[in-house]
Amino acid sequence: PYYTNGSLWGMYGDATSPANQYGSQAGEAWGRGNTGSNTVYVGIIDEGVMHTHTDLSGQVWTNPFDAVDGFDNDGNGYRDDVTGWDFAGNNNSTFDGTQDDHGTHVAGTIGAKGGNSTGVVGVNWSVKIIVAKFLGSSGGTTANAIKAVDYITDLKTRHGLRIVATNNSWGGGGFSQSLQNAIERANTAGILFVAAAGNGGSDGVGDNNDAVANYPSNYPNANIIAVASITSSGARSSFSNYGLTQVDIGAPGSGIWSTLPRSGNRSTYGSYSGTSMATPHVTGGAALYAASHSTATASQIKSAILSSAVATTSLAGKCVTGGRLNVSGF
Repeated sequence: PYYTNGSLWGMYGDATSPANQYGSQAGEAWGRGNTGSNTVYVGIIDEGVMHTHTDLSGQVWTNPFDAVDGFDNDGNGYRDDVTGWDFAGNNNSTFDGTQDDHGTHVAGTIGAKGGNSTGVVGVNWSVKIIVAKFLGSSGGTTANAIKAVDYITDLKTRHGLRIVATNNSWGGGGFSQSLQNAIERANTAGILFVAAAGNGGSDGVGDNNDAVANYPSNYPNANIIAVASITSSGARSSFSNYGLTQVDIGAPGSGIWSTLPRSGNRSTYGSYSGTSMATPHVTGGAALYAASHSTATASQIKSAILSSAVATTSLAGKCVTGGRLNVSGF
């Protein structure tokens, strides 16, 4: 319903109905027969995710390597990590209620179920989401972010899961060589690190990532895709950071409807804005490309995303591609 009533502009394309040329063009990819695959995995490094949400149930990974029996069966150091791990709380509860709204919203943009006549739809109608929660009620630490990145990397290297990307809609803190090293371990494993460019505001202070570094999007690792936000009319969102050399691409990030939890663990929906909302459109695009290109490497997926960007006036000189996300051919 949110797609057909005009709310999900970020999923539209030039030729979809409804249409919006500044959307990700996901609807055009669906029209070509690519709606994602449950053999493609993405990690969400964020808050928790409401895995019982009507539009996310079955989209969140269930760990087949560690039965819920009080033992660490797969030997990864995390006991009964059935849907992932909460590094902030150091437990296996990857959804702790309404405070996990940000992570749940991100998850819906990547992979809310399509074709179920309910709520919203993600870039992928079908995908598997692994939750690596490191943001809690008091924020998060770099140490726990490193653990989250390495947790996802370990799942791929030890178990062969086709994890193509992690979504990193977060920022803050200074340079950390240890975090850069963790991102490089993910790079070695062939996992993209899709990161929000940041919400520095429109006052001209701190919003140019070429001048003032925003981490983690500013790390130099080859697997990073840094994402700015655009509006439904193609403008750069007033809050969005930019950078001719340090930000790669723009994507829909203003007025984005997606999945949310409410009191009593009810499934609901809401509109958020931020580079946090633009980033999962790109992560979803990476998963969508992987679904139709079964042998694509991380570098090939990144190249496909950047090379297909549509030149956009508001992004000219503001990011590497000078353009916006376009998954129509994925």
